[in-house]
Amino acid sequence: MTSQLAQDPTSGVTPLVTNQDLDPQRLREAFGVFPSGVVAVAAEIDGRKVGLAASSFSSVSLDPPLVQFSVATTSKTWPDLRSADHLGLTVLADHHGGLCRQLAGDVASRFDDIAVSATPAGALFIDEGLAKFDCTVYREVEAGDHTLVLLELHAVEQAADVSLPLVFHRSAFAGVAAG
Repeated sequence: MTSQLAQDPTSGVTPLVTNQDLDPQRLREAFGVFPSGVVAVAAEIDGRKVGLAASSFSSVSLDPPLVQFSVATTSKTWPDLRSADHLGLTVLADHHGGLCRQLAGDVASRFDDIAVSATPAGALFIDEGLAKFDCTVYREVEAGDHTLVLLELHAVEQAADVSLPLVFHRSAFAGVAAG
């Protein structure tokens, strides 16, 4: 990849070239250098387990307690999930890469052989998660080809597990190095 930065010999400052062609592949590669947290977003809706993996999770606010993730506007799963009374967000551990691929696969088998628990309000959690958040949709913001979903927290549980979190980095699932 050719660098778009050139140092100004008079000032020693490297200006950013602003008239670049920002093609999707180039953006995906640049976005990929920053790891993002991975969660399962799930609910039990009319007796069905519905869920997806989101690699864009982050905290937003302590007051009110808010978290966020983004979902592609083309998602076939989000319209069902948004109708749920409560959503369960599970922070996944570094050994959950296969589980993420399963949650992105065939809708009918997304929860096959996965131990889950549900609240009476329908929030669905992966039992072996590092943290679990019981949420409701606070606000949705259309943002290009994705929807930014802000969720208000109603309950939280943190595992005593010392596993490291799963992250999405350079288009692949990975763990983080213990520090």
